[in-house]
Amino acid sequence: MATDIEPAPRIRGWRPQRRDVLLAVLALAIAGGLIAVLIHGRSHAPSAPRGGVATSVWSGLAVVNPKPAPPLVLANYAGGSVNIASDRGKAVLVTFLYTHCPDTCPLMASKLHTALTALPASERSKVALIAVSVDPVGDTPATVARFVSAHELSGAMKYGIGNRPELSRVWAAWGVGTKRTKNPEVIEHTALIYGVDASGKIVTVYPASFTPGQIVHDVPRLATT
Repeated sequence: MATDIEPAPRIRGWRPQRRDVLLAVLALAIAGGLIAVLIHGRSHAPSAPRGGVATSVWSGLAVVNPKPAPPLVLANYAGGSVNIASDRGKAVLVTFLYTHCPDTCPLMASKLHTALTALPASERSKVALIAVSVDPVGDTPATVARFVSAHELSGAMKYGIGNRPELSRVWAAWGVGTKRTKNPEVIEHTALIYGVDASGKIVTVYPASFTPGQIVHDVPRLATT
């Protein structure tokens, strides 16, 4: 993991809380800068920043000076490929998960399902969900298929998998930190959702404690920006 850490860029509405630094907070550059929070894979996801809604426009945290989303090309668990460029023109929600995660990842997946089902069909068709594995060994096509099915996201979520070099390139491009712990079942990793607008820029960020309503509120604007 890189040791040269750039100063954290500004994200509207962000006010750090003591609980947000249960583990290291890494300010990593993502195409000019977003905040990447390294969390424990069990139950240490940071809560929503104090202050609630970041701006009057976005329910998620609005990124100052949005930059184009980094490349993201991987094999999809169900066959074919995951390529964020193919989803240009949609609201794209990108997150980083692993199927053996005890609680944070399943909770995030469940809330994404809730958000999707709450959207009108016309808006749902404008959303692309992309998950990227942080576990090259444990996330196989079979385990991912079970995970996606369990959270009723089959056909709705693309889930990029691959070997460590393939995944590491994506992690580095997106400023995502991963670290195995003494417990082989637990991986510390960045647990955020990145909101990419129709033009391909990362404009919003959602912590693991996001609510489905935040996604529902922001999708129409993400899809048309």
